[in-house]
Amino acid sequence: MLFNKIRETFIGLPRNPFEKGTRKSIALIAFLAWIGLGADGLSSSSYGPEEAFLALGTHYYLAFYLAILTAITVFIISLAYNQVIELFPSGGGGYKVASKLISPRAGLISGSALIVDYVLTIAISIASGIDALFSLLPIGAQHYKLQFEVLMILVLIVLNLRGMKESIKILMPIFIGFVVTHFSLIIYGIAVHSKRLPTLFSHVIQDTQNFSHEVGWFVVIALFLRAYSLGGGTYTGLEAVSNNVNHLAEPKVRTGKWTMFYMALSLSATAGGIILLYLLWNVHAVSGQTLNAVVFTAILGNMPLHHLVLIFVLFLEAGLLFLAANTGFLGGPAVLANMAIDGWTPKRFRNLSSRLVTQNGIVLYGLAAIFILFWTRGQVSMLVVLYSMNVFLTFSLSLLGLCIYQIKHTKMTANWFYHMTLSAVGFLVCSSILVITLAEKFTSGGWLTVLITSSVVVYCWIVKNHYIEVEKQVKYLDTLLTLPLTGSIRDVPALDPKKP
Repeated sequence: MLFNKIRETFIGLPRNPFEKGTRKSIALIAFLAWIGLGADGLSSSSYGPEEAFLALGTHYYLAFYLAILTAITVFIISLAYNQVIELFPSGGGGYKVASKLISPRAGLISGSALIVDYVLTIAISIASGIDALFSLLPIGAQHYKLQFEVLMILVLIVLNLRGMKESIKILMPIFIGFVVTHFSLIIYGIAVHSKRLPTLFSHVIQDTQNFSHEVGWFVVIALFLRAYSLGGGTYTGLEAVSNNVNHLAEPKVRTGKWTMFYMALSLSATAGGIILLYLLWNVHAVSGQTLNAVVFTAILGNMPLHHLVLIFVLFLEAGLLFLAANTGFLGGPAVLANMAIDGWTPKRFRNLSSRLVTQNGIVLYGLAAIFILFWTRGQVSMLVVLYSMNVFLTFSLSLLGLCIYQIKHTKMTANWFYHMTLSAVGFLVCSSILVITLAEKFTSGGWLTVLITSSVVVYCWIVKNHYIEVEKQVKYLDTLLTLPLTGSIRDVPALDPKKP
């Protein structure tokens, strides 16, 4: 009785699935979906641009091209994924695309990558958020980051057990605050140096030409592509909408496309703008601080109450990262549920709790994220590598599936050519980033992603074979128990009560 009261206090009273208003109370309109699902993509601007900028080393002037290409890439992937929303309005995203348009085995690989991806979404978002907060504290406080990370995950588990819409509404002010403050800082930071932009542009071209004369264009392009690929974490989260279309308000496809547009616009402006700020304000890595903290400190400069404003901005950045971690609790259990329907994961992961959430999946993802954080000691640089490789494996398979679909449904119209071009370009971009990241970071932690994802694939295969074997046994029992359809009817003997 006491347990039930505690449960109702923290989790809430059971929902009635037969009430007319239940669906409306849990479905997300485009704005709420942008907050709940778009936070994952937008928050990646807190660590993705930093990894890309640092990978340029002393050739920071190449960041100018990086900012432009980053914004373009966001829109290419987003527009290509609109096709996924159209083709699979019931959700499932990358898993269903690979399963239906390529093969069930490709779906297994894509689904396994998504399972790991969402665990890492939680882990990297929490770790990066705590890093942002601890940028405000003395260097000695770094030892306590892991404990705070675990505590934050436990809080998110409880929030998501209450319900998806409720967790989003609680975290909504943080998201809006992040958008307002970061957009304002980006616009102000660029405006302050607006007179330098023409000079900066000419210097970038001159420095690039000088560098190419020294080492050759091949080395320049290789260095740029390496930085571009290592910043692949910037694009993570764009697949969240297609995975969760079933949670959107009607009409789902239209709501999904608007959500994707909001995500693409906000992420391209934020990520591209932050990279440009790094270049304009000539920032360098500082021990115990994120590059965002460094550049925002420089922008705020000697403004009144600049330190308090910086604290507020970094708190909002950390809050958005926690909201992004919440996306893992929304999308991850949905992938598990879709794979459970096809028998790749245990059936219990498709069951809903009394609050109409996939409770088993939420708890599993929380515990798995805690395990990953302990394993990596919450190192964002290592988590980014693990994270982006799985994301781009799913991206590549999904876009390959779309290419196959377009080839099979060839209609030489402007609309067909547009979709085919988007899918093909997106596939080339994502597969290139995947290959470069794997080659570059395999010995620095990339092997761990391959090992973990392969282990999930093997586990899912074992589960599938178990269900196939059970199905065979059930069919065998059905055969044994089937009454013969021919033969004469005999007199039924009288029952002997003394016999068993």
